Amino acid sequence: MINDHVSDMITRIRNGQRAGHRSVLVTSSKMNKSILEVLKREGLIEGFEGAEDANKRAALRVGLKYYTSGKPMISRVERVSKPGCRKYFEVESLPKVSSGLGIAIVSTSKGIMTDNEARRSKVGGEVIALVG
Repeated sequence: MINDHVSDMITRIRNGQRAGHRSVLVTSSKMNKSILEVLKREGLIEGFEGAEDANKRAALRVGLKYYTSGKPMISRVERVSKPGCRKYFEVESLPKVSSGLGIAIVSTSKGIMTDNEARRSKVGGEVIALVG
């Protein structure tokens, strides 16, 4: 049983990229779909589609993206806010990842977005993950 679907998805993406897989299967949830939409919009994954896992449960197949040299597009991904310890930031104090080259995925009152989009919208929120 998985208690934290977001952490599980992040771990599967990280492990899949390190192993050089073309795609990984993650649990389907509204939060996971929103995070994957942000990653796709930022060009860090190929895309995602609905699928079923081995137990016939709803899942998402995530297409992983690599540079032409074979290096993964996502070199660093880590969970910040966890179910046991939520991390909220005001718009002025949102973290910058890799001096602005990476993104922080933020859950705001206006939906899931990157740190740059949150700054433009002038909203803070819960920082879910850092992706570099």
